[in-house]
Amino acid sequence: CHVFLKKLPCAFKELAIKNVRRCHASQGMFAGYWGPIFRSRCLFTLRGSRQGVSHDAGVTVSTSESVGQNDLLIVGPGVLGRIVAEKWRQEHPDCKIYGQTATTDHHSELTKIGIIPSLKGPRVDQKVPYVIFCAPPYRTDDYPGDLRVAASNWSGEGSFLFTSSTAVYDCNDNGFCGEDSPCVPIGMSPRTDVLLKAENVVLEAGGCALRLAGLYKKDQGPHVFWLSKGTVDARPDLIISMIHYEDAASLGIAIMKRRLRGRVFVGCDNQPLSRQEIMDRVNRSGKFDGKFEGFTGTDGPLGKRMDNSKTRAEIGWEPKYPSFTEFLGLSN
Repeated sequence: CHVFLKKLPCAFKELAIKNVRRCHASQGMFAGYWGPIFRSRCLFTLRGSRQGVSHDAGVTVSTSESVGQNDLLIVGPGVLGRIVAEKWRQEHPDCKIYGQTATTDHHSELTKIGIIPSLKGPRVDQKVPYVIFCAPPYRTDDYPGDLRVAASNWSGEGSFLFTSSTAVYDCNDNGFCGEDSPCVPIGMSPRTDVLLKAENVVLEAGGCALRLAGLYKKDQGPHVFWLSKGTVDARPDLIISMIHYEDAASLGIAIMKRRLRGRVFVGCDNQPLSRQEIMDRVNRSGKFDGKFEGFTGTDGPLGKRMDNSKTRAEIGWEPKYPSFTEFLGLSN
């Protein structure tokens, strides 16, 4: 860069220096994501040049690195996304896995586990064949818009999967629900509206939606929260459908490998439990510190009993943990 700057006319030299500094600043800021690109030369060019990709008014970078057929972009590489990354790499050890986040807070952690991090937004180099969106809706003002951006990062090959929620099903009486059960009508609930609108974006783009039941593992899930409280003002008979994080990840990968288009699936263990049954098992397991005392509520809506037999039959998938009970090492 310095040799190149010496050859510039004075009239352009000051502007060129500013752009090179921007390039260097970007290199430090996005080193994990742009490593292969920023090892290329920084070039000063006019706006509109087609050499590389323009990140600023006059800076271009080379984009010669090709995208692999199994490369994966994870939007929202949190607990679920990181498990997806681990399992995906086991099957595709030579692939590149990218992770888009809302902040840079965890970029160093992602780099250490082999995920190439960047801030969420359109990829400025090349699209990828596999995209999974695991980010929750509460950290954005435009969740459907975030899904549109994710869709723009998908090459149209492979698969695009959105991890949604079984909350969209219109059932609050502990009744049974399957993949084709009615959803809450748009306009009835802001919580479900944002999910259904996001699903529509994905389905229109040719992607698939995986509606997940309550996610859990030993140190995460509703049982951990309730145990920390000891006593909870909620009705004990509300039914909760559940799925372990590892099983949610394995189901998501199984769906992506099928390369389906415009489909909706459900992820659950087919063994729903009431709040009281969940905490009775926690107390009985002996795997947790403390003891849950009980639920004290007597009114409010109930839950739903999710069944994903249709998903299992089509995808050919079974959970590692058939129930919360068995996960705790107890018998049904």
